[in-house]
Amino acid sequence: MEQKMTIREVGPRDGLQNEKEIISTEQKIQWINQLSDSGLSYIEITSFVARNWIPQLSDSLSVAKGIKRKKGVRYAALVPNLKGLEHALEADIDEVNVFMSASETHNQKNINKTISQTLPALKSVCSEATAAGKTLRGYVSTVFGCPYEGKVDIHKVLTICHELFSYGVDEISLGDTIGVANPRQVEDVLELVQKEFDSSKIAMHFHDTHGMALANILKSIDMGITVFDSSLGGLGGCPYAPGASGNVATDDVVHMLHQMGYKTGIDEAKLHAAAVFIQNRIRKPLRSHQMAISNSVK
Repeated sequence: MEQKMTIREVGPRDGLQNEKEIISTEQKIQWINQLSDSGLSYIEITSFVARNWIPQLSDSLSVAKGIKRKKGVRYAALVPNLKGLEHALEADIDEVNVFMSASETHNQKNINKTISQTLPALKSVCSEATAAGKTLRGYVSTVFGCPYEGKVDIHKVLTICHELFSYGVDEISLGDTIGVANPRQVEDVLELVQKEFDSSKIAMHFHDTHGMALANILKSIDMGITVFDSSLGGLGGCPYAPGASGNVATDDVVHMLHQMGYKTGIDEAKLHAAAVFIQNRIRKPLRSHQMAISNSVK
């Protein structure tokens, strides 16, 4: 139980992208600085997408340039194309994250390209980012189910993973974009994934639509996975996945792991303070169990 678990905090990007309440640039910077001070070793701070795609993140360059960088924290951003990469490099992002879906319909609604059109575009981004000395991370969405197509063929997932690794991606995050996965399915998927790839290069990204995200994380740990994406307070949801609720909550994941004796390096009190800060800014209660408890005793 002394094993270290790594949390990839995606709240400033995946968490805020679906929020209607616009958070000011200064407030985002303040929040990310608080997250940096909490002991998190990884924060995905924004997405360098076109302004009209995700208005909430239209200030990505200002945010990336404005935060206080803390030694030992890796600052990442989602990058959809070469234009976005230009801004990511200007902001001196540590890690470039590329993304695509395993299901054709979701990929077209999310990226406005077919899967076959997306791969060459991502290859170009990866090549340029590597040349600039950046590490790479790949997101594969709708691994466990698609809001438009239903079940997704795991062999499509494996094919995409092979492609992304061939582009030099260091880690791939397998996403349960609409929160339909269950522990048995997680086991089945990971058994096939681990026949092809080393577990150390795989992370899991669960949404909590049906309340099974923590159970899915436990099953993933049983299968040897040690890296998990999460969003503080359970913020988030995919704008192009109808019905998708928030990400699994960082504060719930960290609390569970600490109670079980795992190490994360994260200070729960500082994490809670950061959760209170962003809850006050979005003007509605956060979804996490830890914040529900806190809100109930006020």
